[in-house]
Amino acid sequence: MNHSLKLIPFVLAGVFFLFGCQEDVPQKEMIRPVKAMKVADQATFTDARFPGIAKATKEVDLSFRVSGPMITRPVNVGDEVTAGTTVARIDPRDYEVNLRTVEGQLVRAKAVLQRAQADLDRVLNIQKQDAGAVSQTLIDRNRQRRNSSQADIKSLVAAVDQAKDQLSYTYLKAPFDGIITQTYAEAFEDVRPKQPVLRLLDPSKVEMWINIPENMISLLPYVSNIKVRFDALGIEAPADVKEVGTEASRTTRTFPVNLIMEQPADAKILPGMAGSAFGDVNLPDQAEESEYIIPVSAVFTATDNKSYVWLIDESAMTVKRHEITPGKLTGRGLNVKGLQTGQWIATAGANTLREGQKITILQPGKQM
Repeated sequence: MNHSLKLIPFVLAGVFFLFGCQEDVPQKEMIRPVKAMKVADQATFTDARFPGIAKATKEVDLSFRVSGPMITRPVNVGDEVTAGTTVARIDPRDYEVNLRTVEGQLVRAKAVLQRAQADLDRVLNIQKQDAGAVSQTLIDRNRQRRNSSQADIKSLVAAVDQAKDQLSYTYLKAPFDGIITQTYAEAFEDVRPKQPVLRLLDPSKVEMWINIPENMISLLPYVSNIKVRFDALGIEAPADVKEVGTEASRTTRTFPVNLIMEQPADAKILPGMAGSAFGDVNLPDQAEESEYIIPVSAVFTATDNKSYVWLIDESAMTVKRHEITPGKLTGRGLNVKGLQTGQWIATAGANTLREGQKITILQPGKQM
C-alpha cells in the first residue's frame, strides 16, 4: 500500500484542527456620513442672529455708449447728484460733424426725390393725353427712380436719428439721485463704450442679504419686528423682507432672504457695513407649532405605505426609523407633523440607510 495515501487522513485532520482553532475575524462596522438638520421652533428663530453685509438698493457703474476723449468730469467721490445731472462729457465735435453730414445728405436726397416725382408725374400726364406718346419702359424707369429716392430718404432719416442719439450719448447723466462713490477715469482720457467711468449709488434705502437655515425658513411668514443691529454705529434699524429665495444652497442648506430698511435719522448706514438681523415669531392661533418644514429628500415610504424619517441618536450616533405625517408641499420643503424641536434627522440618502446604522453628520459644504 502506498504510504503517501496513508498520510492523507492525518493531513486533513490537521488542516481542520488549524481552521477550528482560528477565531472569527470581526467585521468592521461601516460608519456612513449623512447630511442632517436640527428641527427648530419659534424660540430657536427668535434667539438666532443672521449676519449680513449692507448694500445700497440702487448702485450702478455709469459708462458711455460711445467712445472718445472725455473732456470733463465735474463730479468727484462723495458728491451728491440729482437725476439728470451731467456727470461726464465726451468731446462732441466728431459726432456733431457726423450729424451735419447725414442731415446734408438727407436734404439732397429729398431734392432728388422731388425731381424724380416731378419726372414721373410729367410722363404720366403725357400718357393720359396721348397713350402712345411715351413708352411703358420710360414710365417704369421714372417710377423706379422715384421709389429708390424714397428708400434713400428712409435710410437717411434713420441715420440722422442715430447720429442725434450718438451726439446725446456724449453726455453721461445720473439716472437717479445718489452719491458718487468711485471714479474710474479722469478728464481727457480716451474712453470706450461700456467702460466704467464712475460709480453711483442711492443710499436712501439699504438692503442686506441674510441666510436662513432650511429648518427655520417655514417660520419666516410669522416673523415680525425685524431689526438689523449695526455694532459699528451702535444702532438697530427696522427692516422688512423684500425677497425670499425659493431654493436652498446645496452647500450650506440655507435660503437667501433680502431685507430692506430706511436710513435711520440719527446715523448713516454705509454700504459694506456688517450687521446681524433678528426678529420675533408670532404664530397665529390656527398655526400648529408641531408642524415643521423639512426637505423632501428626508422623507421615505416603507412597505406599509407610511412616511418616515431617520431620527439621529446624538449619543450613539445611530439612526432610527420614525413615522411622520406629511402635509403641504411648498417651494421650500415639505410640512410635516410628528417631530419635536431639537431632534436631528437625516436629510439625504434616506433610502440607503438602515435601522441602527452608525452615522456621522456631514458639515455644510462637504460632499457625501
